[in-house]
Amino acid sequence: MLRPALASLAALTLLACSPDDDTSDSPGMVSAIIETRAGDITLALDAAAAPVTVANFVALAEAGAFDGTSFYRTVRADNDRPEARIDVIQGGAGFDGLPGAVPIAHERTDATGLTHTRGAISMARNEPGSASSEFFIVITDSLILDAGPDGRHPDGEGFAVFGYVTGGMEVAEAIWQAPTGNDSAPDGYSAQWLTEPVRIERIRIAE
Repeated sequence: MLRPALASLAALTLLACSPDDDTSDSPGMVSAIIETRAGDITLALDAAAAPVTVANFVALAEAGAFDGTSFYRTVRADNDRPEARIDVIQGGAGFDGLPGAVPIAHERTDATGLTHTRGAISMARNEPGSASSEFFIVITDSLILDAGPDGRHPDGEGFAVFGYVTGGMEVAEAIWQAPTGNDSAPDGYSAQWLTEPVRIERIRIAE
């Protein structure tokens, strides 16, 4: 049984960071490490800017909900729609999400001040408020994923950024470039499904 989501963390100083900047000791930041079979990806999660999303991610990680999941999807020029192209890798339990995970409130980028630049970690969703366990990492700036009328998602709500990669961006890039074409993918997604998903051993929250 999953632990309930952590209580919303108090708002502190907002500090966005770029890949490989070490901001894990800054006020309002929570350090996490995604341990994969391809290597580690270190994150600085911005609990000041996106308290609901960070609390949910931390609670799931500490409950072991991500243990044995995977990065399973990569979106890039050779498999995405050209009119609204993005570069991301998606991970978690799968397209249907983790069984029993409770959806969380949607934290829009125009409210948090965070944006889908290179190294951002953000929540996958269907409708606003439906995100729970699935997340993605941005490989190259994909600002079309931000909230606004010209966004990739037709509802204009964008996706919820909640932190940035601070180390191991080369691991994320290697996953992004890995072969795709998995026939076990959901309908219409075979070209974006990794032939061999990259196992997430666990996501560790630094003390």
